[in-house]
Amino acid sequence: MNYKRVFVPNSYVHLIIVAYNRKDIFVENIQLLRASFKNAKQHFDFDIIAICVLPNHIHMILNPDNIKEYPKIITSIKYYFSKNCNVGVETPTYGYVNKGEKGVFQRRYFEHTICSQEELNNHINYIHYNPVKHGYAKNVKDWKYSSFHKFVEYKFYNKNWGCYTDIENIKNLDFE
Repeated sequence: MNYKRVFVPNSYVHLIIVAYNRKDIFVENIQLLRASFKNAKQHFDFDIIAICVLPNHIHMILNPDNIKEYPKIITSIKYYFSKNCNVGVETPTYGYVNKGEKGVFQRRYFEHTICSQEELNNHINYIHYNPVKHGYAKNVKDWKYSSFHKFVEYKFYNKNWGCYTDIENIKNLDFE
């Protein structure tokens, strides 16, 4: 199947990368994941605007210098992580073996081009609230694998943003 990607210059892209069969591998391999991002930064020019790493999927907003490179950036991150991780499908299907894949990631990833400041703000909120949505934390501030703490440091958020009392304002955000 041929997928059409939209490449809007100077835009932001919300990406969701998922582990194969939603296996919990990212938090327990967080140092390797960080090294994977660092490796990609050596080859591509991009900024991570917001990120949240959950056990089985990653949400992030990228702002690549060359928008057409974001698929290569994701490939680079996935390749480095897969090559250096001792996790994979116990019995990979022929399709995975035939393509030389370990089965660490789902092949595809979700991507959405962000077209306005309001949309960017909503996606950042959604990313930061995701650990609460999935039950990994009771409050956004309690999840340490997120850019939320940098946003608090820069005074974009109050440190108690996303606590249980904020749920009515946030619960309708759904980008999965």
